Amino acid sequence: MTPVVPGTDPGEPVLLWTTSRGGPRTVVEVTEKTEPFKARGQKSPEYRLVVGVVGGLRQTLFHDAFAYRPLPPRATDGPLVGRLPGRLRRYAAWLPHALVASAALITLFIGLGMGGFGNTLAYALTGLIPAAAVLMTLVRPVGAYWIALLSAPFTGALGNTWDGWPWAPAPFFAHIAVMVVVAARTGPRTAVWMWLGTAAYALATQVFLGGSSVNDSPEMLFFSALALLITTMVHVRREAQREVTVQRTVTAIERDKRTLLEERTNIARELHDVVAHHMSVVAIQAEAAPYRVENPPPELEQAFVTIRENAVSALTELRRVLGVVRAEDYEAPDAPQPTLADLDRLLDNVRDAGLTVDKVITGAARELPQGVELSAYRIVQEALSNSLRHAPGADARVEVGYVLGGLGLRIVNGPATGLVKPSPGAGHGITGMRERVTMLNGEMTAEPTAEGGYEVTVFLPVPHADRLDPAGEDLA
Repeated sequence: MTPVVPGTDPGEPVLLWTTSRGGPRTVVEVTEKTEPFKARGQKSPEYRLVVGVVGGLRQTLFHDAFAYRPLPPRATDGPLVGRLPGRLRRYAAWLPHALVASAALITLFIGLGMGGFGNTLAYALTGLIPAAAVLMTLVRPVGAYWIALLSAPFTGALGNTWDGWPWAPAPFFAHIAVMVVVAARTGPRTAVWMWLGTAAYALATQVFLGGSSVNDSPEMLFFSALALLITTMVHVRREAQREVTVQRTVTAIERDKRTLLEERTNIARELHDVVAHHMSVVAIQAEAAPYRVENPPPELEQAFVTIRENAVSALTELRRVLGVVRAEDYEAPDAPQPTLADLDRLLDNVRDAGLTVDKVITGAARELPQGVELSAYRIVQEALSNSLRHAPGADARVEVGYVLGGLGLRIVNGPATGLVKPSPGAGHGITGMRERVTMLNGEMTAEPTAEGGYEVTVFLPVPHADRLDPAGEDLA
């Protein structure tokens, strides 16, 4: 009989009591711990880490290593280059190409200078091959790194009389230049892999190829690490600045869109109040009209009933559709909306705030549609507010021209004077004015004047009454 007594935990030792036929009892201790069953296809974290590292190396240095990637001209809108004259600015766009060509030329001169008058051909090749690798960074950056690295044993053998192994002086300089250019064009990850590849090559040449008593691998690894670190820092800073610029641009665009939407919401609220008021008046007058005529015919009574029903229905739909633009805390104004008749009161308030302003009215003043009157008042109000903020102490002038076919506005102010500094603004007032003018199919210009002030010119078309249908739309 052979009883088996397992441990209580799968990881604990298991004691097996066995009885040999004709022999004494023995104890066998199984000390191997049982591993939990792994699902098929599940990999360990170490395996995934190795796969990720190898995949990153393959993607960085092996995938399309010799792909054609020409170095584009640099941007000429920087803070320093942008201040150069036109011709110099065009030349500055090719400054990176000139620096790479200069590095290649220096490499060639180093190779020729090391040869003296002895073995000139060998040292010419020692400088020519690395110089070609440096120039290659302009079109095939990763491939240039492999050319510089794989050609190092041959160029080092040609220049081995100079007690330097595995890099001769010219390949030494060229290899660092190649890594710097490639890191600047690609990124920090490529810089790390290139340095590790250089370290692996240095170790392999020392172990398998041997060399002279003087090994310049430590110098290569130190100076290349220093150069790549500086290049990576510059690259990261440039990328951070680019991302900040993009974010600022996106933020400015979103802010402009939000301002535009808010202004349109304000305009919709005001128009809702204006139209709702008129529609309410139409409904009330249509209901009261039959009582003002003695014994009105049934057809007339039915016509007024239809007018009232349509007015009430239109008012209901108007409130349902345009009511969504109201904020929760919005309250309709109790007083009527301002018109050009209230312009004098506005100018008095502006004068009390410290702005000297004159008003000039040309043409025969007449009553205009309430939407035009309201928009004209708001445009003058916003233009004068901008004058107060951006040109404190200046003189302003408001011109209102009643012309054939519309209304003309011109608000102009002089330059800021006095000790009060102008307040910065984001230009939202100009956006609001343009929205109001566009809503009425008008035209607007806003630009600085030659005297240093600012001028806003607006034309709001007003169709003739004979060209309007009963709903107020232009028949033309």
